[in-house]
Amino acid sequence: MKVPVRNIAGKELDSVELPADIFEAKINIDLMHQAYVRQMANARLGTHKALTRGEINRTKAKWYRQKGTGRARHGSRNAPIFVGGGKAHGPRPRSYTQAMPRKMRQAALRSALSALARDNQIVVVDQFTLAEPKTRLAAEALRNLTGDASTLVLLPGRDEVVEMGVRNLPNAQTLHARYLNVRDLLTHDKIVLPLDALEVIRAWLGAGQEG
Repeated sequence: MKVPVRNIAGKELDSVELPADIFEAKINIDLMHQAYVRQMANARLGTHKALTRGEINRTKAKWYRQKGTGRARHGSRNAPIFVGGGKAHGPRPRSYTQAMPRKMRQAALRSALSALARDNQIVVVDQFTLAEPKTRLAAEALRNLTGDASTLVLLPGRDEVVEMGVRNLPNAQTLHARYLNVRDLLTHDKIVLPLDALEVIRAWLGAGQEG
């Protein structure tokens, strides 16, 4: 698949051939969904907890006498049926971690990239750099490349100038290409892909790189 290469001003400079094994792979919606669910589940801390009746700090004395009141024979106000009592079958600390083989994760990424390339949502640039870490400069560059669409800027490595320039934009985000993930790919309308970041993706997801 051949796509144009633009500069940061949005002007077309050249064209580049996107690797077919990455950007023209079979689109597997079920696999992308599984990868997305796994990623969201693994982000959960699982620290939620409700107190049971045995953990409530209330008096242990019998509430009222056993007989003669005409009421049920309760022995404690910690029971779940009372306000302030413990929680029956409440949440407990647990791990939500889900496993997914590396080859499946990589296949899900290829599927997501292929879907984006098919829909012309990938904008290839020769390089994405800013003279200063200014939000104004980042906004102008993204406006030239993607208009007002929500944008994910992939970076080949750490670039504090670009990261600081983009981080205050409500509809844009930066991400190192090595940390590519299905959630960030599918929650943005456009992907800005510098040529150096493309090489990182090619080395990671290209043919023969499944291991």
